[in-house]
Amino acid sequence: MDSRPVSSGESGKAAAPATGIPFPRTLGEAARQFFGDGASAHPAVQFFKYAFAGGLATLVHVISFSVFAWKVFPCVGPDDLVVRLFSLEAPAIDEALRARLATQSNACAWVLSNCFCYALNRVFVFKPGRLNPWAEFLAFSAVGGFSTAVGTSVMAWLVASLGLQTSVAFVANLVSSLAFNYVLRKFFIFRG
Repeated sequence: MDSRPVSSGESGKAAAPATGIPFPRTLGEAARQFFGDGASAHPAVQFFKYAFAGGLATLVHVISFSVFAWKVFPCVGPDDLVVRLFSLEAPAIDEALRARLATQSNACAWVLSNCFCYALNRVFVFKPGRLNPWAEFLAFSAVGGFSTAVGTSVMAWLVASLGLQTSVAFVANLVSSLAFNYVLRKFFIFRG
């Protein structure tokens, strides 16, 4: 076996990987990588783009959940934070009914935020094309649904078993979902 180093020509330096995109050294390079397509960004920049897109999708989820919970499947009571924050009117509601309606509101909000997140990831973060668009969307949704279930289970375990505050456990849920989704979507759904 030949143990000579691979060179990139006359310089004698080892060749960079064909897909290796250098980390941006200037603000201009960072902006070009951030606003270009996802496959044209260093992995750290691409992950930041992914987190940014996820933050926007989370905002869509929170807003749509609030609207569904207030108007479509009314499940917010008069003491709810959203009701107090925006001075809304909401009747008292039975706890079991409130839990069922909150689940329905969350499911509808997840569908909207997942569609928004898919479109943003397809256009802004990753390079599409590994699968046909419908298969890509279904795989994207399956990964999101599975990671939501796993993250929710982790959150519940952290609260029930370790006594963590709900807010801290929720952040752990978000971080684990973010990392899990990024790896599966980058390497199995999209092309880089």
